[in-house]
Amino acid sequence: MKLIYQIKENDNYLTIKELLRAYFAISDRLLLKLKKNNKVFLNGSISNINSPLFFGDLVEVLLNFEEDNSNILPTKMELEILYEDEVYLVINKPAGIPVHPSMDHFTDSLSNGVRYYFDSIGLKKKIRPVNRLDKNTSGIVIFAKNEYIQECFIRQMKSHQFYKEYIAICNGKLKETKGTIDAPIGRKENSIIERCVNEFGDNAITEYEVIAYKEKEDYTVLKCILKTGRTHQIRVHLSYIGHPILGDTLYGSASEFINRQALHSYRTSFIHPIDKTLVNYTAPIPHDMELLI
Repeated sequence: MKLIYQIKENDNYLTIKELLRAYFAISDRLLLKLKKNNKVFLNGSISNINSPLFFGDLVEVLLNFEEDNSNILPTKMELEILYEDEVYLVINKPAGIPVHPSMDHFTDSLSNGVRYYFDSIGLKKKIRPVNRLDKNTSGIVIFAKNEYIQECFIRQMKSHQFYKEYIAICNGKLKETKGTIDAPIGRKENSIIERCVNEFGDNAITEYEVIAYKEKEDYTVLKCILKTGRTHQIRVHLSYIGHPILGDTLYGSASEFINRQALHSYRTSFIHPIDKTLVNYTAPIPHDMELLI
């Protein structure tokens, strides 16, 4: 992957470093790596990042240097790839598989599968999931193929340009057909995993809209839009208003209808980091939730 910029007549970038910081928003950490790997070029030749710039100069940055990714072991697995280009990978994650390796899932996480896939296409890069889903939540997970793209996604998330829509099935019938849950979330006292609504927690906002209510079974199908990205946010918020997600044993109870929390990362949209166009991706609703809907 290559970043290219040609200096225009009215540009005020005095050096390559200034251009890369201001126009591409490259971090100092990545700048140091680019410098160390001789990946910055001025008019076709390797250049120092402090080189002065003049009208017509062509600056190129190569992001193809190899990285040590030995911290994650490669494991062959089926990946449902929804989209792929040279900068990121969009995967529909099934329920029951974590995104990251852990003591209990050292070799069978989604990241292990992505490492194997990267090896198969000759991409020696660190494994960088952009968003995270709980083990028993299904749906869209995006992996950045290099550090620069990861930085771009992080900026979009901070500026609320990254849209995340979920399908959830919760217990009971909500009084309102749509609404906003604005309640801060923090770690529950004496728990490593569990979160709760806490006045001293981080700002957390979830918008919801009722899609359907199943009267006989007494559960509601919802569309949930994350305006913030706190751990377990939708699960905590729906439990907080008295309608925990079906099958969520941490914030609700087990269900006869489904053997995991009925939560699916359904749709996401953002600005493509290179093309600067709005892109949208949708992950098909899995069979267990589809049956309930």
